[in-house]
Amino acid sequence: MHHHAYLWAGPKDRFDQEALRRPPHPDPPPAESKPEVILRYREVATEFPTSDLPPIETAYWLVKPRSLVRGTWPDPDAAAGWLSDRLAEYAPRFASVAARSGTRLKALAVSAAEQLGAGGDVSLGFYLERPSYLSLALVTCSPNRGMPALPCPLGA
Repeated sequence: MHHHAYLWAGPKDRFDQEALRRPPHPDPPPAESKPEVILRYREVATEFPTSDLPPIETAYWLVKPRSLVRGTWPDPDAAAGWLSDRLAEYAPRFASVAARSGTRLKALAVSAAEQLGAGGDVSLGFYLERPSYLSLALVTCSPNRGMPALPCPLGA
């Protein structure tokens, strides 16, 4: 078992494009569907696996390009250390002053280590200034507890 780290920061309006953050339905729309429905399905089917947008379900990070993996650790504490470092890096830009609390950020990192140690995933999100959004995720792999059929992005 190991843990992959992912980070996305960008415009909130792009983050809000939920259709591109969900995997396409396994069955395409029937041929007699409206052309715009077929076109939208094709767009999502093409863009979801290659987009850097955070997926709605954390485990789906595993189907994204391997270039999006920011780090991989067999030890949950090391993975949580990466998370702690990213929280400290971005905290000055958090839109909420309360979210910047050092005590709160430490508690999030400790909780992440516990969750990863139990085989779970961790996903955190924060509004940043200028309306932007930060998504941080740590995904347990080989296998993922919630979606064991998803492959490891690094082929491990």
